[in-house]
Amino acid sequence: MSNYSIAIHGGAGTILRSEMSSDLEQEYKLALADSLAAGERILKAGGTALDAVEAAVVIMEDCILFNAGRGAVFTHAGSHEMDAAIMCGKSKEAGAVSGIFGVRNPIALTRKILQHSDHIFLSGQGAASFAKEHNLKFEENKWFHSEFRHKQYLEALKHDVVQLDHTVSGKTKFGTVGAVAMDFSGNLAAATSTGGMTNKKYGRVGDSPLIGSGTYASNDSCAISCTGHGELFIKAVVAHDIACLMKYKGLSLDKACEIVVHEKLAKDSGGLIAVDASGNICLPFNSEGMYRAWAKNDKREIAIYS
Repeated sequence: MSNYSIAIHGGAGTILRSEMSSDLEQEYKLALADSLAAGERILKAGGTALDAVEAAVVIMEDCILFNAGRGAVFTHAGSHEMDAAIMCGKSKEAGAVSGIFGVRNPIALTRKILQHSDHIFLSGQGAASFAKEHNLKFEENKWFHSEFRHKQYLEALKHDVVQLDHTVSGKTKFGTVGAVAMDFSGNLAAATSTGGMTNKKYGRVGDSPLIGSGTYASNDSCAISCTGHGELFIKAVVAHDIACLMKYKGLSLDKACEIVVHEKLAKDSGGLIAVDASGNICLPFNSEGMYRAWAKNDKREIAIYS
């Protein structure tokens, strides 16, 4: 096979066109372009889909614009708790983490879990200890602090509400980041990373690190990374549902995604990115928009709105 495909997202739900400045829109598009390029370089050089999705997500985790890694939102306690997952479509091996703090790139931690742990899902202090054992980079609190996120936190704290990553006008934005890819060998992979919900309490975990809900990859169907209201995606087991519609009912990627995103999920729930074993790409969402980009055999596109 001589084809490759990659798609990324920086969250569903957007700043309304009327409130999006041209400068901010350009910042988002440049950040998406950097992420896409990081993954595409690996694929074009003959690298694996797993390497490509990890590299693409690392770029977004390091960008303060996105609710993952450096740009993670604040919890009720004023800290940051990050979730992430990665999955290999060829081997079905996966790594996932929740409630992690201080690790610069949670997606890199999930890759280490996939490669070196007998377990799939690690959380909290145990996950941090595993990260230290494998020499992953940690950052001080100031690395994860942004004034924009802090203002969101203070607003949510004042009104005692738990909020999805949102714009200054209160419009919904789901700030998960993710990537899916198919490499030259036809192998698929998916990766997702998030800072969760502003002012979240009690160690809440969303869909992003849950294999089959927010992240899934299997060479016999597709690779998927979701972004949206996590509880809804968990209850619908969205990623695996799409894979099952393809595998057991023989539906195309587009049709399976249409049924799940536009018929099963409530409006404004969010969206996802998906790639199948033929390299077809689908990027459905039922929100105002989705920060997204894709590349396939030197063709590429970056978009925010519908």
